[in-house]
Amino acid sequence: MTTLEAATPDFEELVRASVLKMPASKQLGFAFSRIAPGEVEIIQPHREDLTIDGSSFQGGVVGMLADIAAGSAGRTLLAPGWVNMTVDYTVKILAPANGETVVARARVIKAGKVMTVAAADVYTVDGGEEKLCATAFVSMRNVQLSKD
Repeated sequence: MTTLEAATPDFEELVRASVLKMPASKQLGFAFSRIAPGEVEIIQPHREDLTIDGSSFQGGVVGMLADIAAGSAGRTLLAPGWVNMTVDYTVKILAPANGETVVARARVIKAGKVMTVAAADVYTVDGGEEKLCATAFVSMRNVQLSKD
């Protein structure tokens, strides 16, 4: 397996700042628990307003967490002045997302100059026990915003 390298030493701060300033991220209230080159983990605490019945996270929330985690994993490898934007993603809900938290773990599958592909697995955590509840495959377009 190839070890991925960040294009900038402050990749962690860049990812955290760019993602957490997005209104959707602020609304969800999640937190990054791990940011490494090509890998990200996001933890979403249970909130009744994000569920369909008071206990199960709504599928759109699970999909959004997978998408944001995958995009963030891809962002760790981009140079300053570059961002990535989701082109498409597929989420497969495998089980109800019931638990105290939901954890999205994403990793880059293929990092290219124009496109990045990542995968994210989403787990529900209850009483310290994890259960896979969804998996996603995300394609992103890398875009240069400025010439730094």
